[in-house]
Amino acid sequence: MTRALNIHTASPGVTVQDKGRTGFLAQGLSRGGAVDLLALAEGAALLGQPDTCAVLELAGGAVALSASQDMRVALTGADMRATLDGTPLVWGASHALPQGARLEISPLRGGFGYLHLGGGLEPAERLGAASAHLAAGIGRAVQAGDTIAVGGDRGHRTGMCLPNAVMDTTLRLVPSLQTALFGQDALDRLEATRFTKDARGNRMGQRLVPDGEGFATAEGLSILSETIVPGDIQITGDGMPYVLLSECQTTGGYPRIGTVLPCDLPKLLRAGPGSLFQLRFVTLEDGAALERAEVARRAGLSRNLQALLRDPRDMPDLLSYQLVSGVTAGDELERESA
Repeated sequence: MTRALNIHTASPGVTVQDKGRTGFLAQGLSRGGAVDLLALAEGAALLGQPDTCAVLELAGGAVALSASQDMRVALTGADMRATLDGTPLVWGASHALPQGARLEISPLRGGFGYLHLGGGLEPAERLGAASAHLAAGIGRAVQAGDTIAVGGDRGHRTGMCLPNAVMDTTLRLVPSLQTALFGQDALDRLEATRFTKDARGNRMGQRLVPDGEGFATAEGLSILSETIVPGDIQITGDGMPYVLLSECQTTGGYPRIGTVLPCDLPKLLRAGPGSLFQLRFVTLEDGAALERAEVARRAGLSRNLQALLRDPRDMPDLLSYQLVSGVTAGDELERESA
């Protein structure tokens, strides 16, 4: 029998995503892919598979689905509400998804959540990736009645979680080519200002609202359009900053006051509307060091896995879990080396 997910209901904002497409900026196509790349790494660690596997991304949306066979799932990214046949599931953990059981996921406060499948989703690829890029018209959102193929899963372990990562509310920036256009007074005020995450945000960008006046600059009106990337903070004509995300355009004429470090973007992506943030500049050298440290941390996520403690009375899939630490099938090394 073919391994597949059957989608019963899906609200707008539910899409299939992977790490996106590279090499198409010259043709006007941005990377796209999952907005929260840390969530891909966390799901990969929880299921013991590469972070290149395609997943379901829920951009504030909801989905109800079932599986054609017994499968494993992991839930990462912004906290969401998940139930299995009505029983709550812990977010940030791996679980068994029995054949025919109904898994429902809905938002709690906004942000981007992710559903990972053991073996990964295997929809048809376009331009070398499975990701839907809605702004470019590549693929579409997931809809009720869809059947999405799932790859073969060589793993078996579920009931694992990662320690809760305490994320602060400071977004660190490196200067952009237009930072100097704003003047030192404006840059000092930027670092002293509190910003509110606005309800207006999508896969293209997230609006931030300062607690004082905006940051418009007359000099910025004459700049040439040039390449932009996720993390860039553009200042629009009304002085409001927008943090660009994975489906942003490839060029733009709004001045960029700075660029958020990639390792800090998950802080913004997992917070709900109304969350407060501060911006702080770091040097390019310090930013590169922070990114290297984060790459190393993500590579070692699997070493931080912990057993998920749950009440057995609330586990309808009890027999599918590894209940005693250290008890395994005995063939893990053979499978990993295969």
